[in-house]
Amino acid sequence: MAEQPAGQSTDQSGEETKMPLLEHLIELRQRLLKSVIAILVLFVISFYFAPTIYAFLVQPLADILADMGGNRRMIYTALHETFFSYIKVAFFMAMFLAFPVISVQIWKFIAPGLYANEKSAFWPFLVATPILFLMGAAMVYYFVLPMAWKFFLSFEQMGAPGGLPIQLEAKVNEYLSLVMRLIFAFGVCFELPVVMTLLGKMGVISSKGMREKRRYAIVSAFIAAAILTPPDPISQIGLALPTILLYEISIICVKMVEKKREEEAAEAEAAD
Repeated sequence: MAEQPAGQSTDQSGEETKMPLLEHLIELRQRLLKSVIAILVLFVISFYFAPTIYAFLVQPLADILADMGGNRRMIYTALHETFFSYIKVAFFMAMFLAFPVISVQIWKFIAPGLYANEKSAFWPFLVATPILFLMGAAMVYYFVLPMAWKFFLSFEQMGAPGGLPIQLEAKVNEYLSLVMRLIFAFGVCFELPVVMTLLGKMGVISSKGMREKRRYAIVSAFIAAAILTPPDPISQIGLALPTILLYEISIICVKMVEKKREEEAAEAEAAD
């Protein structure tokens, strides 16, 4: 008897009975509602700690400015600028913290319609997604930001006699937007092995095709880095090189998927 998804049953005539569309929509609404509630609760908590979170994001710049000496500061030029910056910080943190809840709700919604082998194949990707995103964010914070900020600050000038110095006075919202953009860019690019492996399991791509298109992937990595990062060589190279490495890792992952598929096919033929 063929295996069937957990969300389906078979009546006496041998026909599968499926959950009505209305029930699917009701369940989807419940899953979305739980996800939204989790995001709102975490947003309120994150907003309370928003100044601390923002101070953490500013720390790489503060460390460099402290080494340079002088009385340095950050500024805001609109009355509401800092307030809305804290809202952005809180929402960004709430989305990240709520991802486990959201992923569980996604899993509970789609799991009843999956076969047992599909469940075992899909679940690791939900676990790997936030881990890889966190790895990308950590790389930005601990490696890319310090080097990029040193590069930008190297353009400061003391000023000639009778002239005016050129000195950085970073704006609160502009700094936050730049950091969040970098974190998002690196986090998304670090999801490359997850996406490619899923496509490999679906049969959309193959390891051979990925190897043949390696040169195009390298060019695409540098183009994406140029679009997603500020116009400086440090952050662009810092994003492009890990992306290329992740592409190579993706080839290995897809090859493992293909090997496992071949073994399962061989076992099925032997059983017949």
